[in-house]
Amino acid sequence: MSQAPLMPKATAVWLVENTSLTFEQIAEFCHLHPLEVKGIADGEVAQGIKGADPIGTGQLSREEIDRAQADNSYRLKMSVSKVKLPEMKSVKRGARYTPVSRRHDRPNAILWLLRNHPELKDAQIMRLVGTTKATIAQIRERTHWNSASLQPMDPVTLGLCSQIDLDFEVQRAAKDRPQADADPGQTLLPAELTTAPTAPSGPTFADMGKPKPAPEDRIDVESVFGKLKTLKRADAED
Repeated sequence: MSQAPLMPKATAVWLVENTSLTFEQIAEFCHLHPLEVKGIADGEVAQGIKGADPIGTGQLSREEIDRAQADNSYRLKMSVSKVKLPEMKSVKRGARYTPVSRRHDRPNAILWLLRNHPELKDAQIMRLVGTTKATIAQIRERTHWNSASLQPMDPVTLGLCSQIDLDFEVQRAAKDRPQADADPGQTLLPAELTTAPTAPSGPTFADMGKPKPAPEDRIDVESVFGKLKTLKRADAED
């Protein structure tokens, strides 16, 4: 895909007013829709936009326009710029700049970070607050010259860093920190155990306290009738 001109609509306005190119040719060169170019020609689109001469800016040549006007199927090509721009070199981001009025608050911010986010590394604290590793060590070991009067203060509130930067460093430190072993007592049982049918259990402690029913003796019919006859004889004698 060809490169679009610097000001597409302004270039299209100039081409519509000063050339006999088709709407399709202008639309493809300016990366616009042909109906939008037609609207420019009808005065319905880009009202008040002053046309930009692509020849004067070196984006098109007069010969290129003449060739496209002679052949409606020809597509305009952007002229190659003769001026070579220097390559942009990536600048390595250094330590965060801290205003002079806020530099005395850095020890308080370091103390706050050490207490509330001990998982942060020294390099992360240096990026957030703009301090040195030696200062962090002095505050951690309480050897700083002003340790007695230091008070932990949020670096975001102090304006030393943004909340987004702080959250990013905290999340990054949490990912690097190894996860502690989970307490086995807090884990859930597998579904095989929770959904399995319960096996018949033995006697409970409540049942063990109850007396067991004695087995029923077998009834002797002859002894029963014998006792009845003895009772009748005793009554008759009386």
